[in-house]
Amino acid sequence: MNEGTVSLPWIVIRQDDNGNRYRVGRYATKAEAQKVADSFEDREHKQLYSVERVAQNGDGGRN
Repeated sequence: MNEGTVSLPWIVIRQDDNGNRYRVGRYATKAEAQKVADSFEDREHKQLYSVERVAQNGDGGRN
């Protein structure tokens, strides 16, 4: 990691009713990402939210 570069390896993904997946945000820790996902799940309209770690090549890897 270079100086001034922030590592945000955890992403929150929302899956809609049709199975489409959208990146909601990137976070430094799994706990932070899970807190955000949980807050979204507590809302009235239910969607599926998951927390995934970004692989070193930049692709999401399911966790």
